[in-house]
Amino acid sequence: MTHHTDADAQARPPLSEQELSWAADRLGALSTAFSNRVVGQSALRTSLLVAMLARGHVLLESVPGLAKTLAASTLASAVDGSFTRVQCTPDLLPSDIIGTQIFDQSTAAFRTELGPVHANIVLLDEINRSSAKTQSAMLEAMQERQTSIGGVVHPLPDPFIVLATQNPIEEEGTYVLPHAQMDRFLLKEVLDYPDVSEELEVLNRIEDGSIDAPAAPAVSTNDILTLQNLTRRVVVDEAIKRYIVDLVAVTRHPESALSDSAARAIEYGASPRASIAFMAVARALALLDGRAHVVPEDVVALRHAVLRHRLVLSFEAQAQRVSPTDVIDAVFKAVPTP
Repeated sequence: MTHHTDADAQARPPLSEQELSWAADRLGALSTAFSNRVVGQSALRTSLLVAMLARGHVLLESVPGLAKTLAASTLASAVDGSFTRVQCTPDLLPSDIIGTQIFDQSTAAFRTELGPVHANIVLLDEINRSSAKTQSAMLEAMQERQTSIGGVVHPLPDPFIVLATQNPIEEEGTYVLPHAQMDRFLLKEVLDYPDVSEELEVLNRIEDGSIDAPAAPAVSTNDILTLQNLTRRVVVDEAIKRYIVDLVAVTRHPESALSDSAARAIEYGASPRASIAFMAVARALALLDGRAHVVPEDVVALRHAVLRHRLVLSFEAQAQRVSPTDVIDAVFKAVPTP
């Protein structure tokens, strides 16, 4: 991962009107391609676009049947990228995901067979069903953007985005994702059931066949790489950075700013990854909104998705079924907006 210093930022020119309108055009095309096949799920669409712009990964929590696979494959075809889906099971081995070396009889030599993680968009279904060893292999690939098979390093394609799903209902035979690994996901989105009109629309689209029509590529993978570079050039004012850091600080020292009951709900606060995520997400949202600079609303907009998997609630809070969203809202109320 390349780290950009402040000198880099100074060297990066602010976005021009021309670049902003090009970005709006490409993002509009992507958004339309998504909505043409996936009914409703606007929060999921925003999260996927943000993750793509910010080079992040998304953890999706939802019951089965809410079009997660459709959303991921639609996104892949809309960006003209490759898509793979891995159904996680307890017997899945790291080599099943990363790839392995196979002895080829005809040449009497080993050849490398790359695994399904070598795709632009990878859907890991029910990641909490795979063993800790397989989870860590996957998370290493997400973090390093490369895999090593038989001592040879294979870079992953660019753009590369992982959507991992977990089903909150079945706990049987699942391995809970360790907190440190959840932290590697830029966003955690919780999907809800569609409303009645959306569900009717799903039935109508199934009937007229439009849901099965393959999505034509709306943009190219090169467009996505350009959009990612533009996102990095969105200006984040010093006051906004300060706002982000103050928010994350409250999660670590809740007693300093929250009411006693809200403070007791937080066992562990968020790591610096949360601050980095807030800045990356805010930049992506600004570009999605056609702006060359971040406003405080960009930090607030996806606050639940950025923080819900980064806070550890106390045992007492869990026993009282305190929702993470309420705790996050309390944190945001405690810090004045710049």
